[in-house]
Amino acid sequence: MKALVYTGPREVVFRDEPEPAQAPGEAVIRIEAAGICGSDMHAYHGHDPRRVPPLILGHELAGEIVAGPGTGKRVTANPLITCGYCEFCAQGRNNLCANRSMVGMSRPGAFAQYMSIPTSSLIELPGDMSARQAALTEPAATALHALHLSMRALARPLPEATVLVIGAGAVGLLAALLMRSYGCRGLRTAEVNPLRRAAAERHAGCRAYDPLKESGPAEGSVDFVFDAVGSKDTRRAALSAVKPGGVVMHVGLQDWASEIDMRRLTLAEITLLGTYTYTTADLRATVRALHAGAFGDLSWVEERSLGEGARAFDDLDRGRLAAAKVLLIP
Repeated sequence: MKALVYTGPREVVFRDEPEPAQAPGEAVIRIEAAGICGSDMHAYHGHDPRRVPPLILGHELAGEIVAGPGTGKRVTANPLITCGYCEFCAQGRNNLCANRSMVGMSRPGAFAQYMSIPTSSLIELPGDMSARQAALTEPAATALHALHLSMRALARPLPEATVLVIGAGAVGLLAALLMRSYGCRGLRTAEVNPLRRAAAERHAGCRAYDPLKESGPAEGSVDFVFDAVGSKDTRRAALSAVKPGGVVMHVGLQDWASEIDMRRLTLAEITLLGTYTYTTADLRATVRALHAGAFGDLSWVEERSLGEGARAFDDLDRGRLAAAKVLLIP
């Protein structure tokens, strides 16, 4: 089969790879579409020691089962391979599984014509759901999971809140789109890429600004900050912008560590939340939400052939794309 293989920093190669064999308890999927995630870019830059080349990346997918139980069904999948028996799996919080592994990290991913995955990870799609919609399930579920955690902590309902989304990549834009569908109107977006700022304004109705050149919200003026970048600078900006009693949701993982203003966090009773991916229940809810149009028409998504994958990675790396999400089509 053809696959796009990460072979070293800033290098992915389109080449022949062995087709996956069906293992017990697993199914083989013919990939219809697979999205390039920020974590794939992190690996591409050589910054993720967990993703060791040579490796087929990719964990945002839509496809059809071609071998194993359910052959012929169209599916997406939970790329987190969980144990099913630890305390977190038993609680339905399997994103925190103590024994998890992951597609496109510890096993071959979806940037290929075929991929194998445990059947327990599969989520069946509505018959008329497009591959474009279905392949957005994973990043959209990340946004949905983070928003649901945040809404539990907000003092007032989300539609009443002023909101700052930091980063208009896929998760930031999907979060803004979902907040719009929930009735939120007071949305601003901080984004350094001018193409993505324009896309956020056009598709999510956000007031977008460049935080490197323009002043953002006044200090202590925002009810809810959604940090989809997760750098030292964005954490500082988030804690500066949030109101006393407000909520900061930390989603992005650009930097591994930094100082934050714990004194302000304490004296202003700010709620700082971290989130990791999604549960299987979140993924199922996201499939329904995408199918119902809660995230809009997804016209901002760009599609490339898998053979053009190396160019797509390079374009994303150099900030040449307005699209917050690129799908690779085998």
